[in-house]
This record gives sequence, structure tokens and C-alpha cells, in this order.
Amino acid sequence: MSDASARTVREQWGSRFGFLMAMLGAMVGAGNIWRMPFTTGENGGGAFLVAYIILLFLIAVPGLMAETVFGSYTDRGVIGAFKSAFGEGRAEGLGLVVVLVNIALMSYYAPIIGWTLYYAAHSLLLTFSQPSFASEPFWNSFSGSPLLTVGMDTIAMAATAGVLLFGIKDGIERVVKWMIPFLVLALIAIGIKGLTLPGAMDGLAFAFTPKWEYLSKSSTWIAALGQALFSTGLGWGIALTFGSYLSKNDDVPLGGGVFTAIGNTSIGLLAIFATFPAVFAFGLEPSAGSQLAFVALPKVFGSMAGGQVWAILFFVGFLFATFSSGLAITEVAVTTISEETRLSRKSTVLAVVGIIWLLSLPSAYSGDFLNTMDFMFGNWGLPLATLLIILTVGWKLEAEPMRVVALNRNSDIHVGRWWVLVIKYLIPIVMVLIMGDYVWMNLGTSLVQTVGGVVLMAVLLVGSVLIMGALRGRGGSREASDTAAGGGD
Repeated sequence: MSDASARTVREQWGSRFGFLMAMLGAMVGAGNIWRMPFTTGENGGGAFLVAYIILLFLIAVPGLMAETVFGSYTDRGVIGAFKSAFGEGRAEGLGLVVVLVNIALMSYYAPIIGWTLYYAAHSLLLTFSQPSFASEPFWNSFSGSPLLTVGMDTIAMAATAGVLLFGIKDGIERVVKWMIPFLVLALIAIGIKGLTLPGAMDGLAFAFTPKWEYLSKSSTWIAALGQALFSTGLGWGIALTFGSYLSKNDDVPLGGGVFTAIGNTSIGLLAIFATFPAVFAFGLEPSAGSQLAFVALPKVFGSMAGGQVWAILFFVGFLFATFSSGLAITEVAVTTISEETRLSRKSTVLAVVGIIWLLSLPSAYSGDFLNTMDFMFGNWGLPLATLLIILTVGWKLEAEPMRVVALNRNSDIHVGRWWVLVIKYLIPIVMVLIMGDYVWMNLGTSLVQTVGGVVLMAVLLVGSVLIMGALRGRGGSREASDTAAGGGD
């Protein structure tokens, strides 16, 4: 099928609201519910938020615009977008890198969706309000049972397949249009309740009181940049994939950049209001990370008036946040593979979900394996994928023509020439510095994992390029043979 034919039959979002909710749902995952609160508290409170907002709009938003416009301009999934930029051949392997990183990410993110599903189910069963409930034994019993963790992982992937089988408009869009508003309302309700607890102001003071000396620490800026990139999903291929389903009249800078960033930040702040007042009111450790959601907060709900309701709102909202992100991550591979093969969408969904499920089993079985995968692909895979996408937009497609022809077309927000400098120079330099910082910081403490991560990414990059070169070369040889055979008839 030619590119023109593919564009004619390509599905599109049913509404701008649906696209905006899908983008927001894709970026608002587990990290925004618990990572934003404790990262803010650990890195200077209000000072961290200042650094975060600066880097969000200086780097993350321009980068997200670039990734979204890459998809909307080419009307293709990840590999197809790179083919549009470089032509058919080995360079398509750069797109394959992004797809493989996404599959790896989803393989250890799926078990986390399973965790939230298990807790959401028990919130509906009113488990956390039982007099005999003890949060630590409950978590240990669940996380230590392969039957439960693998079972929840399996249900999560089956539900993901069930939604994706219906496509973009009738599947993802239909689900996120009510999931994300529920999440926002749930966080607002919990936040209001939290403000009524004794000691609530101490929690907000911990999170928001500026400790200005932190702005002179490089660790604060690195943490702020990590949160800005993590919360917007830059480089995951999600914005590229979702952007490819936009019509030519859609506003990329608004939907693909500014709204997503503001929406993510707002939900991150709501998460602070929803968690920190309760954390301080009940004397919990504010930097407990994932334990905050799965061990500390269940203690709180059992002691609060009406705790059953608040537990349901929190854990069902938490499930919606992780599940909507899981849909988006998986859709990257589904869109790309369905375009690059002769498989139907149904067959592609079943194949992709089946592969991810098999790959997720070790992470579902072992928390240590999950952490290793996160170290490898979170620290190395995502920066590499981001670098490949941004360099392609900035240098191969050329940022200035893209800004004029694609980004500012039908846009309510005019993007100036500063965007070109950010895409061509600032973001690539920052990505290289991030990867260099990871090497420097971890060589002394995690030498084997650090070297392994670097080697793995090098093998992934070189291997993907060689594989796509071989596949395209074989396809070209077969096409030439078919042509010659036809000419002899």
C-alpha cells in the first residue's frame, strides 16, 4: 500500500477533547501519583517546583511538540515516520529502537498496573477499613505470591488487549474520556478531605516551602529535569503515535505540548494535596516512594472517617492512571507493527500483547528483576529514544521548515524561532549530559549494571539498524525478482 493510500484509510481521533484526554492519560501514570510528591519534598519543596517549571517549558514542552509534529506530519507510526524522514533502509532501525524500548518498558510496567488493580479491587471490597487490616503484611503477602502478581499482570494485559482491539476512536479515546476526568475529580476530593486533617498544613509546608539553597545544587536541577521528562513522556514514541492520528487541521502546539504539560503538572500538584496532608497527619515517612502508595496510605484510610470512600477514590483513580498509560505505551508497538506488516489490527494487538505478557512474567515474579529493567531502560533506553526522535526532527527533517510548515499551521499558539535552537542543540546536549551523568553517578555503586546498560543500548541500536537493513534489502531483492519474473511473461 502506498503512503497516500495509507493516509486515506488512517483512523483519526473523534474529537479534540478525546485526543487531549488520551495525551494526558498517556503521561499521567504511576509516577505522577507518588513520584511527584516525594521528589518535590526531597529536593527543596517550592525551590524544586521552580526548577521543574522552568525546565518543563524550556525543554519538555518544545520536545513534546517536536515529537507530536513528527507523527502528524508523516501520518505514520514510529518506523514509518523514520522511513518518511530517511527513506527505506537501515535508518528505519532508529524507529525500531524506539519500539523495542517501549515494549521493554511495558514489560515491567504491566505488573505495576496489576498492583494497582489488586488494590483497587480490595478498596471496593472494603478491605482497608477492616479492624484487623495491617498494611505491611498485606503488601508482603501480595508481592510475595507469584500466583497473585502474575495473575494480576495477566488480567491487566488482557484488559489492555480488550480496549486496543476497538482501535483509537472506539477503544482508547472512549475509555480515557471518562477515566481521566474521574482521576482528576478523585484527586480533588481527596485533596479537600486531606486539608481538613490535623497537621495538613505541615504536609503542604514540607512540599511547597521554598528552600532556595537547593537551586544551587545540581542534584535539584537533575531531579527536576528527570521529573519534567518522565511526566511528559518525551521520547517514548507515544506523542508521535498519537500525533499520527491527528487531522491536518489540529493544533499541535496546544494539544501536543502546552495542554499536556499544564495538565500533567496540575495532576502532579493535586497528588501532593491528596497525599502529603494525610502523610503528615498520621506521621508517615514522606519520602517512602512506591511504599507510600501501597503500604503507608492504606494505613491512613483505615483510620479516616469515611475511609472506605477515600480508599476507593484513590486506588480506582490510581488504577485508571496506570492503565491509561499502559494503553498508550502498548499502542506505539501496535500502530507501528500493523503498518509495517500485513497483519490486521486484531492480529497485531493479540501478538503484541502476547509478547509483552510473556516478557512481563519475570518482572511480575521478581521485584529485583523489575528494578533492573527499570534501571536499564529507564536510565538508558528512554534518553536514547528521545535523542533519536529529536535529532531526526531537528536535523534530518530540519526544525525551521517543520516549525513553519507543520507546527504553526492552524495553531492558536505561535511558536517562534527559539524552538529551532532548543530542538537542534539544547535537548540533544541535555540528553547526552543525562546519560553521562548516569554513568558517572552509578559506576562506583552499580558497575555491572551500568556497563551492562551501556552495552545493551549499543547492541540495541546497532542490531536494530542491521536488522532493518537486512529486512529491507531482502524485500527489495524479492521485489526485483518478482518484477523480472513478470517481465518475462
